[in-house]
Amino acid sequence: MSAHLQWMIIRNNNAYLLKKRNIKKNLSTEPNNLLNLASFRYNGLVHKKSIGIEAPPEKGGKGFVAVYKRGKASHKPAKSTVRRTFKAAPRRSLHKLKRLIMANKYRTDLCKAALRRASAILKSQKRTVPVKKARAKKPE
Repeated sequence: MSAHLQWMIIRNNNAYLLKKRNIKKNLSTEPNNLLNLASFRYNGLVHKKSIGIEAPPEKGGKGFVAVYKRGKASHKPAKSTVRRTFKAAPRRSLHKLKRLIMANKYRTDLCKAALRRASAILKSQKRTVPVKKARAKKPE
């Protein structure tokens, strides 16, 4: 079935949609949706190729995990998804992710969104240093 036909079927009713009164945008919680928007472009279910960025599975882990679907194995769902962990320094990891997306011509329209999500995950893992308070001088 084509991606457009699948999108027309699941567009208004699926388990991942967030329908609330106060939200003006249609949101979605499906896997491999980089912006969590319910639109054809960002949908991770209907495309043969899709990419998602996740935090590492272990608690306190460093880096991020790129999950992407291979187009050749789209008819075999278990073998189509590939998980690749990036644990190097942040700049190097982001460069590798960009090279993975751009060099392979793999959903180049989602490159900036993937880099932003990976950068946000890396920023959240930064250790915060407590600020020391200055001591008050004793009057003489």
